[in-house]
Amino acid sequence: MTWSAFLPTFGFLFVVVMLRANATYWLARGAAAGSRRYLGSGEGGPSPRWARARDLVNRWGPIAVVACFLTVGIQTAVIGAAGAARMPLRRYLPAVTLGSLLWATLYATVGLAAARAWLAAAARWPGTVAAVAVLLVITVALVVWRRGHGDPETVAALPTRTREAVPASSDDMRS
Repeated sequence: MTWSAFLPTFGFLFVVVMLRANATYWLARGAAAGSRRYLGSGEGGPSPRWARARDLVNRWGPIAVVACFLTVGIQTAVIGAAGAARMPLRRYLPAVTLGSLLWATLYATVGLAAARAWLAAAARWPGTVAAVAVLLVITVALVVWRRGHGDPETVAALPTRTREAVPASSDDMRS
């Protein structure tokens, strides 16, 4: 890849991830402030457990913020936790900037190389690539369907009254 292709891609990805991460931080911070205002701070302010958690996020949170950009699936949770815990901006902004730089670099190099390899394979073997894509879509659909409907044999074996009490998915138990 040439610099003339890398730099605009890197710049675009960096701006997108900075906007998304900071929007998540501020939404979580605003939601936490609103819930504190709505629920009241209690008699003596935040509980000792919440204060300890907030102190941990404020102390170790920058490392978690940077590291979350190198993972898949927990970026929003970590950044939202930083916002909800009101991580100071003097700690958050350098961490999110470094994490965004790492993320943009990773996706502008490895991500684009994978996309180009996929497109080259599609041009060379369109039938094989189409079959792999269809299998991937079917696999994802089955996983999503199974999560939403539970194990059919287990649900079918339950008495009718118990079956009505079984949540549709494990996500229902967390709410």
